[in-house]
Amino acid sequence: MSHFHPLPINTSSSMKKNKVITTDDILLKLCQSFSGVLSAATDSPVSYSAMVQKINKTSLKPDIGCFVLFDGGFTGLVVTNFSHQAALELYQSYMLKMGMSAEELAIHHSSDEVADVLGELMNQVVGDFTGKIRRELQVSITQNQPKMLALNKQVLLSVDTNLDRPQARRVSFTTEKNNIFYLELAMDRTEFIQLEEFDQHEECDPDQIIAAAQSHSHPPKKNTTAPVEVDLDLLDELGI
Repeated sequence: MSHFHPLPINTSSSMKKNKVITTDDILLKLCQSFSGVLSAATDSPVSYSAMVQKINKTSLKPDIGCFVLFDGGFTGLVVTNFSHQAALELYQSYMLKMGMSAEELAIHHSSDEVADVLGELMNQVVGDFTGKIRRELQVSITQNQPKMLALNKQVLLSVDTNLDRPQARRVSFTTEKNNIFYLELAMDRTEFIQLEEFDQHEECDPDQIIAAAQSHSHPPKKNTTAPVEVDLDLLDELGI
């Protein structure tokens, strides 16, 4: 009697495990963009916590809140809440690096100049993030212009993201002078599964190059992202 002997199966090659990118992986890429862009722009270290907090919803909080909507391959909302100390430190470090004298710097966080600079920095951060997503995930997303709000201690605005299955996270950041600000990300629960290997090509964003050149030659223009000038239709859409 003959006996049947099944052939051995090489599970390592036939059952290749696909790489999966989750919401928290995307959050890490966003944190890296924040840390990298702000550190380079202010010529001072800006670091993020290794611990991430799960939250139920995103909110704009005092002293300065900023939000950016993005859409495309996935939809979400980025909120950044700055204390007045953190806002002034980032603004002053950035402008001193640009060549402005200390005597010309704004001293109040509610000044238009502070909002202008923070708006420009947030624009650079999100631009870096969208480029990173395009290169590393082969997914295209677009964002609106950052909106800045100077808030007093009695105001807290909850932001409704209108997502189907929202996930929200909060990460704390620390500046060189140990001032704290917070990043909040809300986006649909999603996964990206890499089926095949692909080459990641470094991309140059022309808008970023032009903006960087302009910022080096001229201080940010006033009233481009003033705290009180907010797109009311956008706020209505967010449920504020």
